[in-house]
Amino acid sequence: MKSEPVPCEWSALLALQRATHATLQVLAAELVDLDLTPSEINALANLADGRGRTVSELGAAVGTRPTTLTSVLDRLERRGHITRGARPGDRRAVLIELTSSGHVAATTIRQAVTGLEHRALGNLPADTVAALRTALQALTEVSS
Repeated sequence: MKSEPVPCEWSALLALQRATHATLQVLAAELVDLDLTPSEINALANLADGRGRTVSELGAAVGTRPTTLTSVLDRLERRGHITRGARPGDRRAVLIELTSSGHVAATTIRQAVTGLEHRALGNLPADTVAALRTALQALTEVSS
């Protein structure tokens, strides 16, 4: 059975892409003083809880391959926002941790993200937001 094409205005994936671009523009404007790229913002936001992560763990959290993440981490390390070191008990794994300036930047980013999410989704019913998170997780887990 052949499926019918989804009209562009009804495509969840195209709507997600539009929403991504819109939110990135808002965050870029709000965080302009940090002088960070969207990829750097994403990495720091995912480290904002203060828990160190391996490159593989951070790659999974930000949705990119560890090899792609390396240049982002290089820039963040040069700027003094992160450190990379051996993971206790496993010298082969590189552990990424925030520095004090990284904590400040990450906290600022998380506040901007939380504010934007509240402005965009705050008036929606909790079950609608939960369904959105479920749908986004399903899209995240699609294999190529």
